[in-house]
Amino acid sequence: MNKTGIAVFGGAFNPPTVAHINLAKQVLEEMNEIEKVIFVPVSTKYNKKGLAPDDDRFNMLKSICNSQENLEVSDLELKSKRQLYTIETLRIIEEQNPGKEIYFIIGTDNLKELETWYKPDELLKNFKIIVLDRGEDNTDEIIEKSEFLKKYKSSFIKLKNIKKMNISSSYIREQLKLGNNVRDLVPEEIRAEVERIYK
Repeated sequence: MNKTGIAVFGGAFNPPTVAHINLAKQVLEEMNEIEKVIFVPVSTKYNKKGLAPDDDRFNMLKSICNSQENLEVSDLELKSKRQLYTIETLRIIEEQNPGKEIYFIIGTDNLKELETWYKPDELLKNFKIIVLDRGEDNTDEIIEKSEFLKKYKSSFIKLKNIKKMNISSSYIREQLKLGNNVRDLVPEEIRAEVERIYK
């Protein structure tokens, strides 16, 4: 099968966790048409408290992607003079990869908010959305409850065999503040960096 798609995984990655990497790998395994996953960290211009510096988060993702096949990181949003909207980021990646279909990975927490995003209709008309269930959420139920999401049902892809790992970046930051070991929670190649940045 021809690999004609690229999946974009946006987030704070504050810090990147083994769950982020495993999800990206599972997307590649489940969807034969996707040739690579590109991580796009948000910049500190994004209104989110406690974000580590842009360079630190980018370099940690870079270290991970350097040792993994089919995973890349983009500094697109970090280099932008203002915080980009998701639709703008996806359009730029589409321009950079002519002829490729662009997919966007989100969790069900974001799916619930999607209607409030910038130009949500344009986003769902032009891009396929890969939805990952979070916590007790159920993608199908969330879509059925929303008239807006139901209208674009065919734009959503729910992966059947995704193994969930309940490891969040905030949990890792808490563990470090408590002086606990995070060895199994972050990729080995960035562990020293994570401890340096977040302790």
